[in-house]
Amino acid sequence: MAGLLLFFMPNFVLGSQSPRRKTLFGLLGVPFEVRVADVNEESVTHPDPAVNVVETAVLKTTALTHTIPSADHTILITADTTVALGKTMLGKPKNAHEARAMLLALRDRTHEVHTGLVLLDNQSGEMLRFVNSSMVTMRYYSDAEIEAYIATGDPLDKAGAYAIQHPAFRPVSRLDGCFTGVMGLSVCQLIQAFRQWQLPHQVDLTAVSHAHANYPCPLLSTLTTSSSR
Repeated sequence: MAGLLLFFMPNFVLGSQSPRRKTLFGLLGVPFEVRVADVNEESVTHPDPAVNVVETAVLKTTALTHTIPSADHTILITADTTVALGKTMLGKPKNAHEARAMLLALRDRTHEVHTGLVLLDNQSGEMLRFVNSSMVTMRYYSDAEIEAYIATGDPLDKAGAYAIQHPAFRPVSRLDGCFTGVMGLSVCQLIQAFRQWQLPHQVDLTAVSHAHANYPCPLLSTLTTSSSR
């Protein structure tokens, strides 16, 4: 049976240069390749952040389809994340000044984090689109903590200028949603997509639970319940 599973296993391509998404995707237990889409993300201008991230992920998918041989059965996975403070979308800061401004704006306030997820089957042309949305409340970190965090360089490649998983800064006081979705790729939603398409995977739900860093995830609870039936 294992031989048949390998025989029919498609190629998996993760269209992201993010080391966080690479680590999270690895939890599914399937071999995969990483490719980076050369796109202008600022060309996507939809004002609704939940729609914007999905359209940006589709843009990445479209760019990468041309790099995949049509003869190879490939599942292409792309994602995009934004932080939304009210109607304002906060992407990756261009410099320390922008990072400081974002962290000050988010301090002691609640915002939304949206991560778009797109899967494309290159042989059938079928595409799945998802968005994972979470409510995140930041603690009242000090100005000195902001400066120390900026000095690490970590905020510069993060939407909203922060990483929820940063071991020292720890900016979040409350999370309602999926921890891995806030990190940039909802593993729980990805597992749901794999199940929907009946794609082979060897996910360890205990490892996925640990990846949520003790933040309860409603999606993970659903996956655990369905697996125990």
